[in-house]
Amino acid sequence: MNASSAPLSIVRNTSDLRARVRAWRREGQRVALVPTMGALHQGHLSLVRFAQSRADRVVVSIFVNPRQFGPAEDFSVYPRQEAQDAAALASVGCDLLYAPAVEEMYPAGFATNISVSGVSEGLCGAVRPGHFDGVATVVTKLLLQALPDLALFGEKDWQQLQVIRRVVRDLDIPVEIQGEPTMREADGLAMSSRNAYLSAEERSVAPALYRILSETAADLAAGAGTTPLLDNAKAALVAAGFESVDYLELRAADNLEPLARAERPGRLLAAARLGRARLIDNVAVAAAEYE
Repeated sequence: MNASSAPLSIVRNTSDLRARVRAWRREGQRVALVPTMGALHQGHLSLVRFAQSRADRVVVSIFVNPRQFGPAEDFSVYPRQEAQDAAALASVGCDLLYAPAVEEMYPAGFATNISVSGVSEGLCGAVRPGHFDGVATVVTKLLLQALPDLALFGEKDWQQLQVIRRVVRDLDIPVEIQGEPTMREADGLAMSSRNAYLSAEERSVAPALYRILSETAADLAAGAGTTPLLDNAKAALVAAGFESVDYLELRAADNLEPLARAERPGRLLAAARLGRARLIDNVAVAAAEYE
């Protein structure tokens, strides 16, 4: 699709969404879904552009999912800006916005929860109990509501991506899950809706997360010892101005098993707190050559 300034078509219930998708399918068109929680930035729009290169029609969903927020987290203040988001989507030629209310996603009596073991454990799963149950449940609903050929997610949320891939495989949901590289600001900071929480001073500190992860990943790929490197990286984040580090770990890229060394392709993942923001990021770690 070509970029357009025309108003974006919006649907708010499953029946209208499915009617639009069915009409496209009757024309033999391939449909992609980009699930989001809104407060869209260039990272989200890049996913739309990737989707447009792989499909004939692109649906973006915006739904701030209460089930993936803990009781002390930022659900009530999470940025909501549908009009601005719709304008951004229209500017890149998105075909349809699906913006359901909470009551549409979780009607009275809703009693089903999807829990994924293994890849959901540790990392954000340990720090945010129940978070990935909420993610797995809402993404499953979105996939079944839209029935797309393809769904795209950013690699910044690497653990989330692996949880979704596991759900789709285990439940035989007929959709291709595509992860796309993290979009970054010029100084390396991963684009995130929560970056809006950063003060000017905190924003100047934030790029240290990607820099320290990248330096540590290079050392791991060169065969350096894991434990001292990770300890030094955590200390470097605090020294740079982060208030605390929730985790900084080397995991296998595919199943997120903890790695004692970079003996196979891995992912170095971290979450650190800076003011009101909890920033997450990850970088690939190439397998080192050990004697």
